Amino acid sequence: MRTLASSLVLGGLLAVGMVWSGSYLKEAAQVWEASNRVVTVKGLAERDVKADLALWPLHFSVNANHLSDLHEALADDERKIRDFLTARGFPTEQISVTSPQVTDLHANSYNAQRPDERYRAEATVLVRSPEVDLVKQSASRTGELVREGILLSADYAYRTEFLFTGLAALKPEMIAAATADARRAAQQFAEDSGSQVGHIKHASQGYFSISDLDSYTPDIKQVRVVTTIDYTLSH
Repeated sequence: MRTLASSLVLGGLLAVGMVWSGSYLKEAAQVWEASNRVVTVKGLAERDVKADLALWPLHFSVNANHLSDLHEALADDERKIRDFLTARGFPTEQISVTSPQVTDLHANSYNAQRPDERYRAEATVLVRSPEVDLVKQSASRTGELVREGILLSADYAYRTEFLFTGLAALKPEMIAAATADARRAAQQFAEDSGSQVGHIKHASQGYFSISDLDSYTPDIKQVRVVTTIDYTLSH
């Protein structure tokens, strides 16, 4: 009888355990399912801004048969370029010049016909200015320098560059805008799936990029950032 009673008690405990275990597993499954109801969306923010710094290199070269004449011609052209720039309104502290590079054209000549002038010197007068519009206006008048006999380089390596340095001030506003854009996408997804948007489970901010708006207006920049956010969903 004692053995039979013990068996009945053990069986009852096992039954209760199985019921509790099944209930726990069901609840755990529901929690697991809820935790995996996540939508991943991307939010975009863009701003068109005007460049606030211009780098304008005026690269020029001179030729001569004697180094003393070469140095004199180089200094004369540099003076003319500086005069042109100061006359246009650029302060002297925004104008600098690189060290000249001198080439012996006869030493580097691989054919029988040598150039008439043995030496060539190249240098760059650089304008670094926040006056972007003034740089654009002045660059269109460099023909005046050419008429004075200055040989300016048209090489792409010496193109004018326009930069935007005010990104730090834009970051908070643009991150907020990208986050709001991501939430709108999540809400649209939730409406389509009959769900509600919950809290943010994970978020990552992409890199800010700054590029020319187009090839015709390099002084107008497009600032762009994309955020990726995981939102939980509930019924």
